[in-house]
Amino acid sequence: MDDWQNLLKGSLTKPEEIAERFGLDVEEVKKVAKNFKFRITPYYANLIKEKGDPIYRQIVPDPAELAENSGAADPLNEDEDSPVPSIVHRYPDRVLFLVSHSCGSYCRFCTRKRKVGDSTKINPRSIEDGLEYIRQHPEIRDVIISGGDPLMLSDNKLEYILKSLRAIEHIQILRIGSRMPCFLPQRITPKLVKMLQRYHPLYMNVHFNHPDEITEEAARALNLLANAGIPLGNQTVLLKGVNDDPEVMKKLVQKLLTVRVRPYYIYQADYVKGTEYLRTKVSKGLEIIQAIRGWTSGLAVPQFVIDAPGGGGKIPLLPAYVQSVDDEKVVLRNYQGKVFVYPQVDSPDNQVPAQKPAQKGAFKPEFMPELEEMMY
Repeated sequence: MDDWQNLLKGSLTKPEEIAERFGLDVEEVKKVAKNFKFRITPYYANLIKEKGDPIYRQIVPDPAELAENSGAADPLNEDEDSPVPSIVHRYPDRVLFLVSHSCGSYCRFCTRKRKVGDSTKINPRSIEDGLEYIRQHPEIRDVIISGGDPLMLSDNKLEYILKSLRAIEHIQILRIGSRMPCFLPQRITPKLVKMLQRYHPLYMNVHFNHPDEITEEAARALNLLANAGIPLGNQTVLLKGVNDDPEVMKKLVQKLLTVRVRPYYIYQADYVKGTEYLRTKVSKGLEIIQAIRGWTSGLAVPQFVIDAPGGGGKIPLLPAYVQSVDDEKVVLRNYQGKVFVYPQVDSPDNQVPAQKPAQKGAFKPEFMPELEEMMY
């Protein structure tokens, strides 16, 4: 057994352990445990400085998870876009390939709370069905390997999947989504990295939500991956009491660049059942982007997106930098609030295309009126 697996065995997994460690009511923890899986690695637990801090809020079970009526079990309608159990095929040229049901630790805001930790819902036996589906669909050129967390698999099992995908002629890009560099950076070993190098072009999206998560050990893991030529992107979820502060988010994105990770997305927290206590208003994300763009390197500015409830996919949001557009000029507001005019070319090619009307009966989230007011 590898060292990282021995470390994982020391995780907090029992209600009694959680209650004792953090001074909680064990009966309340047991109630949450009946509904949502939890595990906290010793490494990540040691990053918690005090009860209720940004690390604590992401990972420690909370009775608030049971005290809500809002949200959906499958807010992104992934199950409807799942032609076989291990595949989500929503976009034309890429698929999400779920290969592991388990995670190093379980985020309280997880989109797949309905599935993770349950081997009957993300079953290893479905991997072959997923591979066969990808073989039969030549339009697929990009595979995002996810779960659960793919790096919870052994090196040999993960390599089998990568090797099988690389043998499919129409697959150009492989991506791995993992929070192990954050939850258990000891998982990133020279042996693992040497194996991953064999399957380029291979990208990895990691998941850090707070600057305190980027420790010396995490930096070591990330630099090991970067040294192997694996481009690294970061996906952050906007969370109340964790990173819903412009200065905290700016520190996070700047710190990510020092360990060679490109900030990729800030997600508005998904509309998941049991997560209302962690979700913010959309206006907070727009405020954060406005506080970052122009005030730090463009390399540090991620896209702020909503993964639309109802299966609409990722929709990028920006503060209102475009004030107006007509055939003669574009009026723009910069990061300091100053207004500038860009003259249009006098050509029919530069006509602004008419917006298509909304599809009749399309899903419209309840926050859209507020969002439309901010945007327009």
